[in-house]
Amino acid sequence: MHLSPRKQLFVDTASNMFGAGSVITKSQLKEAAFSVDIPEPYWFQKTCKIGYNQFKLPSEEPIPATVVVEETVNTTMNLVATNMEKQNLIPSKFVGFVPWGHHSTIKQIVQSGLFYPVFVTGLSGNGKTLMIEQIHAEMNKELIRVNITIETDEDDLLGGFRLVNGETKFVPGPVIEAMERGCTLLLDECDLGSNKLMALQPVLEGKGVYLKKVNKWITPKDGFNVMATANTKGKGSEDGRFIGTNILNEAFLERFAITIEQPYATAATEKKIVLGSMKKYGAVDKEFATNLITWAEVIRKTFFDGGVDEVISTRRLDHIVKAFAIFKDKMKSIELCVARFDDDTKQSFMDLYTKVDAGVELSDESKFEDVFNVDDSDEPSF
Repeated sequence: MHLSPRKQLFVDTASNMFGAGSVITKSQLKEAAFSVDIPEPYWFQKTCKIGYNQFKLPSEEPIPATVVVEETVNTTMNLVATNMEKQNLIPSKFVGFVPWGHHSTIKQIVQSGLFYPVFVTGLSGNGKTLMIEQIHAEMNKELIRVNITIETDEDDLLGGFRLVNGETKFVPGPVIEAMERGCTLLLDECDLGSNKLMALQPVLEGKGVYLKKVNKWITPKDGFNVMATANTKGKGSEDGRFIGTNILNEAFLERFAITIEQPYATAATEKKIVLGSMKKYGAVDKEFATNLITWAEVIRKTFFDGGVDEVISTRRLDHIVKAFAIFKDKMKSIELCVARFDDDTKQSFMDLYTKVDAGVELSDESKFEDVFNVDDSDEPSF
């Protein structure tokens, strides 16, 4: 007969007291239950009754009561430990991470412990999210990252009713979790959200939030803060580069104390980043690293001058380095990693790299005009 620890404790105690397989009375079963401080076992009276005021114990040899008690205590303690256990939300340290740009500014904000919402904006792949994550990893502080989409709503953020073990229960969302833990809430790709983000208005004021679904007020713990990253400043993308970004409500944006504009790293810093990636992937080539930085810089300058429609991000340089570690072939690595662009752009980028790798001087603009199809009658792009 398979019994729960508590039921088994009663059966084994009664068997030790009166003998396995014995027939006992109601007073005797109460005595056994009382000796181990458990309620009267009505389940035993119902299932093991053989006559008036007669109940038969199982005939199997009982486990010593001390062992049963110990197992019961251990089971209870394990359940308590499981319920009390909290997931570790401290980001992992990124091998080869190079602090730069506004790293010290954001770190000072986190160190202050003050509620001071920050909006970080910049082109894709320049390390906005990674920087915030690594600051928290360095400081051993918890961070909850929520990727925002057009579908993100109040239920996703603040919580809602879920089916848990066959029962409908209110499960707090990541915003409430961050408030109660006193950690940082990171709203990643914030400008992809809709007006449903307005549910965060009271949260962004740092005063707390009222959960309408369960009639409960949540006060944030000390250390709670909100940071957001986006490719735009919440005003939409007029050039079409960031499809899906939206114009965010002015009242929502106004609640972020400061906006930090994150550019791409300088050539010197980016070279450290690329070399760090090479070291991490086990494929260090200093000359290749230098050429990649030069190549990316030329493309970015041409992009900002309107000469090309695409740009090489720091993240894409990391992709190229990783491909190089796999294939041991520079041109193949670059070709595979720029294949996401249209054919003309891809070919232009490939041609430009062959010139950079051949030692072409950056100052000699005419040598790149044919690569980017710059009209001689126009003002040079760079």
